[in-house]
This record gives sequence, structure tokens and C-alpha cells, in this order.
Amino acid sequence: MTRRARLAVLLAIVVAVVLWLVGCAPPDANTSPGYVSGDGAVTEWKVGTRPGPLTLKGVDLTGATIDLADYRGQVVIVTTWYAGCPPCRAEAPDLVKLDALDGVSVVGVNTRDDVDTAEAFRRTFGVTFPSLNGSDGTAVAQLQGLVAVRAVPTALIIDPDGYVAARAVGHIEPSTLRALVDAAHNASGESAALPTPGPSS
Repeated sequence: MTRRARLAVLLAIVVAVVLWLVGCAPPDANTSPGYVSGDGAVTEWKVGTRPGPLTLKGVDLTGATIDLADYRGQVVIVTTWYAGCPPCRAEAPDLVKLDALDGVSVVGVNTRDDVDTAEAFRRTFGVTFPSLNGSDGTAVAQLQGLVAVRAVPTALIIDPDGYVAARAVGHIEPSTLRALVDAAHNASGESAALPTPGPSS
């Protein structure tokens, strides 16, 4: 093999190694599996066309049983999350505030964390709402057709009758989420406006 041929082979090997390293490097948060970037694509359903009633049952991260049917009569935000998801972390304080309101509850679906990781997230953000342990995929499977497995975070706004009033995929602004909650509350026949969460809520 000539010197030029050896250099060509060596160069090809170097290029291949570089491409392999790039492919194996930790992906950017915006393209990592299970993460959906964007401004929050929102879909709303009118009363009479809403999917449901939604069935969602399972065991939370403490081992307690959760059944979405037990939340009838109030608006429920079902949100998928995991600790390393940037918008999940950004949305956590807003979800905590909404969960503190009368007539509103939040139910999380943790899609991948072990209990210790999820517990660390709970302590960091002062999360009080329960989360289903969805690491085995069974919780997300119950949301099939409404929540894609990779769409984290996704928020489903459930009206007081248990039907899906809206869905927001990816990061959602607090004002938009609040508007969706109010719409689900009012469209169910409730006339009173939900209170505004204060700084300490």
C-alpha cells in the first residue's frame, strides 16, 4: 500500500471515529428522547366532542393507588414528566400553585425515574400532588391516542365530568394553562370563576 493510500485510509478512520463520537455524545436537551421542545401546541375539544371519560388508574410513587375517577367534580391536570426534563422543571411551580386551588387537582405521570430521583424532584420544587409510577409504560398506555410516549411534557386538562377538554404538548405558558383550566371549569356548567393563585399558593 502506498503512503498516499495509507493516509487516505487513516483519514477515513479518523472521520468515522469523529462521527461515531458525535453520535454517542449526550444529546442536546431539545432533541433528547422523551423531550418535546416548542411553545406548547394546544388542542381543545368542545363539550359533546371531548374524548372520554378518561380512565387512568395505577400506583403512585409512594405505592398508593390512584384512580382518576375519584377526582370527578373538579378540573384535573394530568401531566407527564420526568426529573431531567427542562420544561417539566420550569412548569413545576405553576402546577403546584394550580393544585392548591379549590376545584383543581394535578396528577402527574412520571415516565422514567426511579423513586429516589422522583422524590428528589418533589423536594426541590415543593411538589405536593401525586404522580403515577409510569416507568413500566402502563400509565402512558392508558392515555394512548392522547399522549405520545415521547411527548414529555404533555398536559391533559380533564373537565369535572372526566372528559378531556384540552391537551398541551411541550412547554406551556402559565397564562395559557390557567386559561385552559378556567375554560374546562366554566364549560362544565360551573359559573363561578376559579380563584387566582397567589405568590404563596
